[in-house]
Amino acid sequence: MEVQLTNKEMENLLSLQQEILGKVAIGKQYQDTLDDLCRTAESMLPNSLASIMLFDDKKESLIIKAAPNIPIEAINALNGLIPSENSGSCGTAVFKGEPQFICDTRKDIRWSQEGFQSFAETFGIDACWSMPIRGNENFIIGSFALSSMEKRQPHNFHKKLLETCAGIVAIILNREAEEEKLHHMAHYDELTQLPNRILFSDRFTQAAAHSKRTNTLLAVCFLDLDNFKPVNDNHGHKVGDKLLVEVASRIKQTIREEDTVSRQGGDEFTLLLGEITSIAQCGEVIERIIKALAQPYLIDKLTLTISASIGTSIYPLEDVDLDTLIRHADQAMYLAKLSGKNQQRLFSASDHEHTINTQGKQHEIKQALAHKEFQLYFQPKVNMKTGEVFGSEALIRWIHPEKGLIPPLDFLPLIEGTELEIQIGGWVINEALQQLHDWQQQGIQLEVSINVSSHHLQSQVFFDQLNEALDKYPDVNSQSLQLEILESSSLGDIGAISGIIQSCQNVLGVKVALDDFGTGYSSLTHMKNLSANTIKIDQTFVRDLLDDPNDYSIIDGVIGLAKAFNREVIAEGVETTNHGLMLLTMGCNEAQGYGISRPLTANDLESWLADYKPNQHWIDCSNRNMSLQENKILLLQLTTEHWFDSVNKFLLTMEDSGFGQFFMKCHLGVWLSRLENEQIFNQKWLDQLKLAHDALFNIANDLVEQHQTGNIAMARKGINALETSYHVVSSLLSSYK
Repeated sequence: MEVQLTNKEMENLLSLQQEILGKVAIGKQYQDTLDDLCRTAESMLPNSLASIMLFDDKKESLIIKAAPNIPIEAINALNGLIPSENSGSCGTAVFKGEPQFICDTRKDIRWSQEGFQSFAETFGIDACWSMPIRGNENFIIGSFALSSMEKRQPHNFHKKLLETCAGIVAIILNREAEEEKLHHMAHYDELTQLPNRILFSDRFTQAAAHSKRTNTLLAVCFLDLDNFKPVNDNHGHKVGDKLLVEVASRIKQTIREEDTVSRQGGDEFTLLLGEITSIAQCGEVIERIIKALAQPYLIDKLTLTISASIGTSIYPLEDVDLDTLIRHADQAMYLAKLSGKNQQRLFSASDHEHTINTQGKQHEIKQALAHKEFQLYFQPKVNMKTGEVFGSEALIRWIHPEKGLIPPLDFLPLIEGTELEIQIGGWVINEALQQLHDWQQQGIQLEVSINVSSHHLQSQVFFDQLNEALDKYPDVNSQSLQLEILESSSLGDIGAISGIIQSCQNVLGVKVALDDFGTGYSSLTHMKNLSANTIKIDQTFVRDLLDDPNDYSIIDGVIGLAKAFNREVIAEGVETTNHGLMLLTMGCNEAQGYGISRPLTANDLESWLADYKPNQHWIDCSNRNMSLQENKILLLQLTTEHWFDSVNKFLLTMEDSGFGQFFMKCHLGVWLSRLENEQIFNQKWLDQLKLAHDALFNIANDLVEQHQTGNIAMARKGINALETSYHVVSSLLSSYK
C-alpha cells in the first residue's frame, strides 16, 4: 500500500533528494556525498545515527561504507556482518530483501543473538530500522539504516525517508560505477584492455621522473607484429582480434608488473621498461618478449605462428620528449624488419643513415625559410546549403628553385618536434594574417584557418607569437582566424592543451577547430575537454563515405556528437557532388575538398571567387523539405548507384581501383536490416527491395569472381543482366510512396 505523507513531509524528502543529487551533479566526492546523506537523514529523526552498509568485494559479507557519526569501535564491530535470518536489522533486510523495523532491540528476536545484544548495550541502540538498497537489475547490494537511542515505532514519514535514502544511495553508486567505466574507456584499449596512448603518456611522465631520481635507464620500445595482415586476410578480423588479445596477454606475462605495455592501434604496441641498469639487460628483457610471442597460438582451433620486430630508444641517453622517443623506437623497429624481422634493434644515430639524411634536409628547410621559398596556398570552404564561400584553409607549399613545388608531406614530417617547426609555424601565422589584411582591403571577407602542430601549440612562445602577430594587423578581426589542431596531437597533456585553447579563444578571440576528428583514440574525451568551436571530419572517412557503411556510421556519429556538444562541423575531402549530397542529408552543411576546389595561390583564389558558382544540386537538395523516408531513400539511391558504377568500372577495366575491399560492404545490403528495425517503411516494399538487392548482389558477385579468376570476357557478357537487375532496384527506390 502506498505510504501517504503530508505536503510538508513530501517537501522535506524532495528537498533532501535535490540537495544530495545536486552534489553528485556538480562532481562532489562520492564518499563525502554519502556522509552528507547520513547527516541529513539523522537531522530528520532526532537522537539517531545513520549508516550505509554494502557488500564487500567478495559479495559475501557487509561492511560500513558511510556512518559519519558512529564511533569507529562500532563500525569495526559491524564490519564483516554476514546476512542471514535474524542477523540484526541490516543483515536481515539484505537477506530477506525487505525493510526491517526493529523498535525494541532488547526484545526483538532479530536482535536476540548475544553479539547484537552486547552491541546494543555498549552503544545504546534501542531501535534500528533498515531498508535494502537495490542496484542494477534489482540486485540487493546493501542496506540503509537509522539506529535510534530510543525505543520508537516508525511513522509513514520515517518509512518513506528510509526508502528515499536507499534509492539515493543506489543512484550515487550507479553514477560512480558509470564514471569508473567511462574513465576506463578513456584510458584503456577496448579490445586488449591495455593502457592506451593517454595513459601511456602519463606512465612515461612518472617513469621518467623515477629514472632521473634513481639514476637508472628507461627503455621505450615500439613493437610491431610481423605478418599479421595475412591472419586478418585469411581468417577474418575476429581471429585477428583474438590473436591480438593473446599477444597482449603474453607481453604482460613476460614483463614486470611495474612496467607498461600499451596498444597504439592495429598490431602496434609500445612498452615502458624501467629500472634498467644496462643496455645488455634491456636486450635480454626484449629477447624474452620476442621468444614468447614467436611461440604458436591456438585460436579457434587454428594454429597460428607470428613474430615481432621491436625497436628501442633509451631515456635519458636520449633526453627528448616521449613523441621523439617513440618515433626513434619506431625507426629502429623498421630497421629490425628490414634486417629479417623477429628481432630487436636499438636506435643509434651513429649507424643510422636516415638520421644523417634528416639533418641535411632540416638544414635545407631552414635555408628555404630564410630565402622565402615557402608560400601559402588556400583551399576554399563553402556552405553547401547556401552556396556561400565563407573561408579557406591555408596550406604551406615549398617552391624550390630547382625542384619546383614540394608538397608538405615531403618536408613537414622532417621537422616534427623541432625548433624549426615552431619557426615555420610562426611564419604561417604572420603570412595568414597578412593575407587576411590584403583581402580585407579588397573587400574580400573570408575566414582563414591555419594548421598548428602540438609541439608548436605547447611551446612557450606560441601565445606571444600569436598575440604579437594579431597586434601587427589591428584592422583584422581575430574572429577571422581559426587554429586547426590535429585531434591526435591532443593525446599528450590534454589539460595543458585545453588551457591554451581557452586562452586563445577568450583572450585573443580566435576560433579553434579540431582537425582530422575521429582519428584520435579518445574522441569523446576531446569533445568534452577541448572547447573547439568546430569539429572537422577527417577526409579518410569522407573519401570512402559512398563505399563503406562503417565510414557512414562514423561520420553520422561525429555529426551527432558535434550537435550534442553545440559545435560546428565541417567535412574535408569532399571530392564529388554525391559526397556533398550524402553529407547534407546527414546534417553536415560545410565542406572543403577537390569537389569544390583544389588549393590555390592567393591570386588564383581571387580569380576563382570571381567566377565561382554554387553547386546547384547541393542547394536544390537543401531546399527540399524531405521527410525521414525521403532522406533515407536518397542515401540509398546515392550509395547504390555508386556501388553499381564501381562494379561496372571494375568489370570493364583492368585497373585495381581499390573497390574490391568495399564490394561486400554494399550500403543497401547493410541497411536493409536496419530499415526493418526502424519500421519507417512498408514491410511489403522492404521485402521486394530485399529480393531485388539479393538478385543484384548475386549477379555482381558471380561476375566479379569470374573477372578475378581470369574469365574476363565471360564476366563482361553478364553486364547487361547486371544493369537490368540494377534498374529493378533503382525503380523500387524511386517509386516508394
